[in-house]
Amino acid sequence: MSGMSATFNSQSLQKGIKRVQLVSDHLNNSPSTSQSTQPTEDRHTADIKMKLLYPTSLALDVKSLEGFSVDLQPYDVKKEIPSEHHDADVLVTWTNTPENLKHAASNLKQLKWIQSLAAGPNDVLGAGFDPSKITITTGSGLHDATVAEHALGLLLASARKFHEMRDYQVQGKWPGHLGGPQPDRPKGAFTTLRDANVLIWGFGNIAKTLTPYLTALGANVSGVARSAGVRNGITIHSQDDLPSVLPNIDALVMILPGSDATKNVLNAERLKLLPRHAWIVNVGRGTSIDEAALDAALSEGSIGGAALDVFETEPLPGSSPLYKQKDVILSPHAAGGRPQGAEGLIAENLRKFIAGQQLKNVI
Repeated sequence: MSGMSATFNSQSLQKGIKRVQLVSDHLNNSPSTSQSTQPTEDRHTADIKMKLLYPTSLALDVKSLEGFSVDLQPYDVKKEIPSEHHDADVLVTWTNTPENLKHAASNLKQLKWIQSLAAGPNDVLGAGFDPSKITITTGSGLHDATVAEHALGLLLASARKFHEMRDYQVQGKWPGHLGGPQPDRPKGAFTTLRDANVLIWGFGNIAKTLTPYLTALGANVSGVARSAGVRNGITIHSQDDLPSVLPNIDALVMILPGSDATKNVLNAERLKLLPRHAWIVNVGRGTSIDEAALDAALSEGSIGGAALDVFETEPLPGSSPLYKQKDVILSPHAAGGRPQGAEGLIAENLRKFIAGQQLKNVI
């Protein structure tokens, strides 16, 4: 038995060494040599292909990825990844449960790269994946159009008081004060995007997509980012400029990522700088607003209202006082949720990964 065991262990070791060597050679080859689509009957060759796991939570055009010499395998984001796939080299994630990701972090020991299709990496990092050992890339850019569209909708609903009209409708009442002749762009009121001063805090790709929509409707757009300057013809302020900028706006659109640096950046002190008619729209991360301070500002009437798509705790607990605020529009983290062009990003990064090049959207 000991001789058989030694032979078995030797064979296993040789097979493992050969797999590592072949995968290494594969990663160092150029795309032109590694993107072979020739069929093979050699099961051993197939076994050492780089393995990519893709989620079934999104309708991906997997055929667009078949030109690469990669073993493509689907997996359920709500279940533990089966043991036969614990040798995966690449993991694509989208709406994975925390349990699924934590299990993957503990068991996918050969993982080299995670492609998240979410705009941020919070769920992946929270599961325990170490970015110093595994390359992690995000889906930044896949949600620009949908989130920008949602933000525009929330701004229009806020200015045109659609939420108040709906409140009257369900009561069977006619909101006559919102119809008929109205003052045109009255001072001290947010009633239209035309000539409105809109400040976008977090001036990244989504903001760059949103800005042309706003300017087309006549808004005066400016932004806030880590460094001041001019981007695409738009004046960008630094966070240090907020005390002089906030008092002069009609609407504040927040598109900040979730991090320690952005936690509760819109606090009681900064809320007090806003005009009484100003509205806040948040399509970034809920942790960027101090919700208790926001509720207090709404109750005091020191701001015009808030249209929120993201919250510190999701789903928003039924005990939250925000549900009962008159001038609040709540949407259930609905701005994104529909990655646009996911296959293109996966293919681009897969090509770069095989060629040993820098990937797109590395955290």
